Amino acid sequence: MARIRLNQEYRNKIANRMRVHLEQEITQEKEAYLKAREEMKPLQDITWKLAKEIVSRHYTPEDIKMAYHLQNKFENVDTIAKDSCFHFGYQGQVEERDQNDKPIMKDKYIESHFDFKIDGNINGQESGKQDDFGYAYFRDELKGREECNPDINIEMKDKDRNPHQTKIQDANNKYLGTNGGSGNQTSYAREWNNDYVLDLIGREYCRDRSIGCTKEEYDTLMFWQQKKGHLITCHQKWIESVLNQMKEIKLGLKGYRYLDEALELSTELGLDINDAEIIRTNSTGLVIYNPKNLAERVKSMKNKNLSREDKIKARLLYNQQQSQQQ
Repeated sequence: MARIRLNQEYRNKIANRMRVHLEQEITQEKEAYLKAREEMKPLQDITWKLAKEIVSRHYTPEDIKMAYHLQNKFENVDTIAKDSCFHFGYQGQVEERDQNDKPIMKDKYIESHFDFKIDGNINGQESGKQDDFGYAYFRDELKGREECNPDINIEMKDKDRNPHQTKIQDANNKYLGTNGGSGNQTSYAREWNNDYVLDLIGREYCRDRSIGCTKEEYDTLMFWQQKKGHLITCHQKWIESVLNQMKEIKLGLKGYRYLDEALELSTELGLDINDAEIIRTNSTGLVIYNPKNLAERVKSMKNKNLSREDKIKARLLYNQQQSQQQ
């Protein structure tokens, strides 16, 4: 039976199947992401409870009641509103250098901005909305939505911004409810944000409501904020691992001439595809692109936390394979 030649359509179909397969695999990178995501909401709730305690010390229930009374009584009084972000700080010390370049400790009010909204920043600055946290936390919901892609910012990393990226980001944000306005009925953002709202006295901006706390409370808030960044990082590392594998796979597929070579590669990677499935749906000569060798190379791009012994074994196996090819 004549061998079926690979064309670009077949290559694309196989690559798409492999991308799905790689994302479904349980790897160290994916496990780290899932763990970080699972831990996020309980930590957010605990930290929010602390934030409420801090705010309640500063704005007592009696203060809130009086502020609403005055605001309802006088048209020109606008002094209280609901919010989810705060400036918290404490009187501490920082190390500086004197004129002789010797370290000295100086008193300083240490402050940071903490935003509990789904698109709140993670760098302690009031400005700078952060989409990546919502993309990481609600990845499954976005992944199953047409025109949405929670991995878009990772895929476009180090590339020039373009209309395609903007279009996907807009679709993501609209579906999550971070830019769709009050009429957005599929609003995960509204459900999330409504859990983290307090009455605050002051003017419109967070910086007008700096609230004092203890160093221990501040450190707890910082730990939560860093965990938000950790979830984003875990998402990035997992998807970057998948993208690196796909880069090698696509390069290998480009070098293959026949469909059976590509199917052998997919089998070596743990994905069984038959030629009828590919056809039915709408050699460079380098040793590395032998299907078995390429499969091993792709597999090595995940589960990076190998022991020294495992690395030695992997190298010995590689050398053995190379000698057999000669």
